[in-house]
Amino acid sequence: MTVPDQVTQSEEIMPMLMGPKVGKTRAGNIAINVGLYIVAFAAAFLLVSILILATTTTSPWDVMHALYTGSVSGWAAIGLTLEQATPILIVAIGVVIANRAGTFTIGPQGQFLMGGLVAGFVMFKFGLPVPVALPLCLVGGAIGGAIWAGIAALLRYTRGVDVIISTLLLNFVALELVDFCLNKIFLLQENVPTSPKPPQSAQLTTGERLPRIGHLPGFSVTSGVLIAIALTVAVAFVLARTKWGFRVRMLGLNPTAAQAAGVSMALFGGGALILSGAFAGLAGGVWFAGIGLRLTPGFEGGLGGEGLLVALIARRSVIATVPIAIFFGMLHSGGGYLATTGVPTNIVDIIRGLVVLAAIMPPVILHVWDNRRSLRVARRSAQRAVAGADLVEVAA
Repeated sequence: MTVPDQVTQSEEIMPMLMGPKVGKTRAGNIAINVGLYIVAFAAAFLLVSILILATTTTSPWDVMHALYTGSVSGWAAIGLTLEQATPILIVAIGVVIANRAGTFTIGPQGQFLMGGLVAGFVMFKFGLPVPVALPLCLVGGAIGGAIWAGIAALLRYTRGVDVIISTLLLNFVALELVDFCLNKIFLLQENVPTSPKPPQSAQLTTGERLPRIGHLPGFSVTSGVLIAIALTVAVAFVLARTKWGFRVRMLGLNPTAAQAAGVSMALFGGGALILSGAFAGLAGGVWFAGIGLRLTPGFEGGLGGEGLLVALIARRSVIATVPIAIFFGMLHSGGGYLATTGVPTNIVDIIRGLVVLAAIMPPVILHVWDNRRSLRVARRSAQRAVAGADLVEVAA
């Protein structure tokens, strides 16, 4: 059965995330973009300030200072911020790849979970020496995420199931599968002399973890950050400078023209989706081996979803994911310090949500604006054509 020709939900969403078309002048578009972003972020800051004043006895500036202190005030805080940003960045890079191919996926959460789960099996069940098990743990994580995304790709290109629906449902399946594995001794549950036994895996020993760069109380971060940096550079180069990257971008910009030029939607679109799953799975493996050190139910903790949000804000730019992921890492590390001041940590979630809205609303607004402007131009052209036909008929 071939893929239906109708426009899917993900194909309707992608144009809004790509931003507006070039108008009369590039300078005018830039000015409009900047103005909309300033208004959006000012409105977000105002809403956060009002919320803080209404729900706490702390001033907005004290909250912002607490976030700053916990995230970038010293070398230890900077290291924690980069560590929190590492899995988010890896996930975001993968989502950008899928977006470049014109596919909108919301499956990083489940792919992250499956990556961490497979990484846990490699470390705890295969009995391999650490120098072999550690890299295989990361490779296994990537394979786990790729397989989970591959299910959605298979459904999309054989049965026409929309990627948004399939990846959303697969997230719930992954959550339940992780919970099942962590509640069975013969799978991954830690065998401790207590009853009932906690639903968690064993903890990685010091020698089984990813090496760290630096030492506390100074700068210290997992070496997974080097993996994230290397992937950022590699993906940016591949998408911009290789034939594969050109075909993926062509498919995302104009699927009809890409197919006419011989670009296979199943091969390149499905491949990009599977690759994005591999990145999310790798992020799960990096988190397990360098940050979390053990698996618990729902260990993903929203990191997969935040990687998706980073990619949305970056608007298909690999390089732009880096500073945005670091900002999200700042919210994580600063949020932990904020809790010590007595301010509810839910404030951080609200800040994150408002920042995302402020970042994605301008391109959506401009997309709607462009569509309405194009519609007005088309109507005027039609009216002129009708008027011209009437004049020709009168003259005849």
